Amino acid sequence: MDNQISVTRDIAASPEAVWALVTDLERMGEWSPENQGGNWVAPATEAAVGAVFKGSNSNDKRTWTTKVKGLEFDSPHRFSFRLLAGRLGSCDWVYALEPSELGCLVTESWVDQRTPLLTWTGKIYTGIRDRGKHNRDSMLATLEAIATAVE
Repeated sequence: MDNQISVTRDIAASPEAVWALVTDLERMGEWSPENQGGNWVAPATEAAVGAVFKGSNSNDKRTWTTKVKGLEFDSPHRFSFRLLAGRLGSCDWVYALEPSELGCLVTESWVDQRTPLLTWTGKIYTGIRDRGKHNRDSMLATLEAIATAVE
């Protein structure tokens, strides 16, 4: 069974302006408390279905890298990508955008599909015991930082 955590924020900017930020994974470190950005894996140079991105992450003194692959790219409505962890399971990150009276309603979701082994390994590498709570807090901070950058 999937576990999903979502947060939503209304941002005073167009969906296109917000879209430009949430799909620019190289710059995500400017907004995310955990992700520090990273780089696209050749031949990819930008977000797209099938594009692979190697991300750098940190939590206090711990650092680690991950690879994700683009799942959906429906500009400026929906962008999602999946953690590449093979048989250990995965998790998906989803950004859904829709016009609002203020400008753009953004929902960021984390869909946890990790096996117990990946959950345990993740605690060792990251030092994060409650990944769901941590991600909810991080998503709130990320959307707040994106709003500050684009408004």
